[in-house]
Amino acid sequence: MTDTRTTDAPTPVRLDTAAALDRFVAAHDRALVEFYTAGCSACGAMEPVLGLVTEETGVPVAFVNPRGDPALIEDYDITRVPTLVVFEDGTPTDRLDDGFVGADRVVELLGYTDLL
Repeated sequence: MTDTRTTDAPTPVRLDTAAALDRFVAAHDRALVEFYTAGCSACGAMEPVLGLVTEETGVPVAFVNPRGDPALIEDYDITRVPTLVVFEDGTPTDRLDDGFVGADRVVELLGYTDLL
């Protein structure tokens, strides 16, 4: 298997508002966003997983707490956390809201195979 990691892998970022989220997804052809809430243990456990995913795939990752900007809850139909949303060209294309999942499942959500 070929090593697909890149030394230019983006670092996951935290976003505070819908406007910041809009700028983030507009700046990337493809991005992954975790909607989380403070105190959610499954959400916190996803952080290192998503760090590994961005390192392995190069897909930019952001974390956003929709309670900081409640319009996000309705705009992205957030009913549970963590919710992972894949954006392509600024548009949500896939999502996963099954609680904690491993890196292999997130990589699969992004459409990659045989990375981990």
